[in-house]
Amino acid sequence: MLNTAYRIVQNTAEAEDILQESFISVFRNLDHYKGESSFGSWMKKIVVNQALSQVRKRKASWEEIDDEQQGLATEPAEEQDWMEQVTEVKEAINRLPEGYRVILSLYLLEGYDHTEIAGYLNITESTSKSQYLRAKQKLRNMLNSTGLRTYGR
Repeated sequence: MLNTAYRIVQNTAEAEDILQESFISVFRNLDHYKGESSFGSWMKKIVVNQALSQVRKRKASWEEIDDEQQGLATEPAEEQDWMEQVTEVKEAINRLPEGYRVILSLYLLEGYDHTEIAGYLNITESTSKSQYLRAKQKLRNMLNSTGLRTYGR
């Protein structure tokens, strides 16, 4: 749940606060849980809603997140190359405009469909789809410009 919040707000302290507020909300609203979905899904929806609420409140530029990898020097060269590529992709995602990044994270990393995303963000499903496609293209262009090979997906 912390990773879910973090991927949306891109700030560890905020993600921790969101998680805490989400747990409080879960406990306060436990009587509203109807069992129509798994408890984990229900709670994840609360976490996502809290995180999106925080994004809407903030409406400011994102801080650059320093994502240092400790211990890379002791890893085999192939593993180090892979970790550098992962770091490069994370940094590129973090540089996406906020709307692109949020939709890309919800769809690609969290597994929500465009109907769910549209409901969370109060946008149309077609807007969610088009923003996702634009985010993918922008991310692909950013990664290609750095020399990281991307594929047509």
